[in-house]
Amino acid sequence: MDFFADYSTGWLLGLALSLMATGIIAGLMAGLLGVGGGIVIVPVLYHLFTFLGIDEAVRMHVAVGTSLATIIPTSIISSRSHYNRGSLDPGILKKLIPGVIIGVAIGAILSGVLSGQVLTAIFAVIALLVALNMAFKKDGFSVRDGLPGPAGSGALGVFIGGVSTLMGIGGGTLSVPILSALRVPMINAVGTGAAMGFVISVPGAMAFLFNGIGVEARPPLTLGYVNLIGLALIVPATMLMAPVGARIAHAINASLLKQLFALFLFITSLRMFYGIVM
Repeated sequence: MDFFADYSTGWLLGLALSLMATGIIAGLMAGLLGVGGGIVIVPVLYHLFTFLGIDEAVRMHVAVGTSLATIIPTSIISSRSHYNRGSLDPGILKKLIPGVIIGVAIGAILSGVLSGQVLTAIFAVIALLVALNMAFKKDGFSVRDGLPGPAGSGALGVFIGGVSTLMGIGGGTLSVPILSALRVPMINAVGTGAAMGFVISVPGAMAFLFNGIGVEARPPLTLGYVNLIGLALIVPATMLMAPVGARIAHAINASLLKQLFALFLFITSLRMFYGIVM
């Protein structure tokens, strides 16, 4: 409680409103792009923790862990909305889930040993690469028609699960462009990515919670690497707005959806690179 004594009531109210606004945007993105909202939540929490003076050694870990925890309910709502509209492909999900689970386990182990700077760099680089791919990939570009065989699908799942866990994002950020390159319709890629967010976020959040137990310099009201204040303020807003985003996704064309996805990731990446060099 002494930590909060350094800040005025108005400042703390502004922080609370910022977290709720983050949840609103994250919920819309979860439903609209199937990204689980983490691509919004992680950089915002990172910069908020920076302003609060949270130790750099734990800042990114808490941002990622808290993000993964908020994705759990959001991904459930978003997945159900897409499933009801027929845009979630169970066949694709079944092929990728085994590899995703293995990837999450690998990411969980690495999250306990990698520094905050490394996690930040991973987030910024992957976000930029995905943005550039979505922005400049030619229409009709594809690697092949449909998913590869069991080994290839397993490798894709490991990559999606492992990197998503380290970034604190839902699987859609990586699975959407990958599935798009495999000629999966964009709306189906988004819906399936939303479901993958649940598979990633549950074990991922548990891992960050466990890895952060007993670590010093964490912000107050933080369980492991999961900040309960951020969780309490962000989740209601994301759950409310995720269905709205899913409805919007079905009302706009696929080209615009990809442009929005790329623009948002590009801006997010620049923000994270700024946090690394400053």
